[in-house]
Amino acid sequence: MSLLKRKEVRRRIHARIRRKVAGTADRPRLAVHYSNQHVYAQIIDDAAGRTLASASTMDKGVEKSASNVDCAATVGKLIAERAKEANVSAVVFDRGGHLYHGKIKALAEAAREAGLQF
Repeated sequence: MSLLKRKEVRRRIHARIRRKVAGTADRPRLAVHYSNQHVYAQIIDDAAGRTLASASTMDKGVEKSASNVDCAATVGKLIAERAKEANVSAVVFDRGGHLYHGKIKALAEAAREAGLQF
């Protein structure tokens, strides 16, 4: 499958997920994205249109900047800590059209272990 076809499929899946998943003030959305080099996570209140917290492998709290399962788990712990600082305890999970496997799963499980409720 070509790269453009793969990206288009992921965009369609993400659009389908976003029709069902929306962040509110009570339960903001935990949006996850990754590239070949980095992993990104944001907690977003869609009703207000605000990002409440964010974390990525580019932050200083992450030892190395790579896009692998270990770094995704580190970003998961970091986003959970920043969510607590922003008084957020429960979120809805937006996997961004990616399969719940590998980096996405590692980030979600690390955030759950750090106290974030999905």
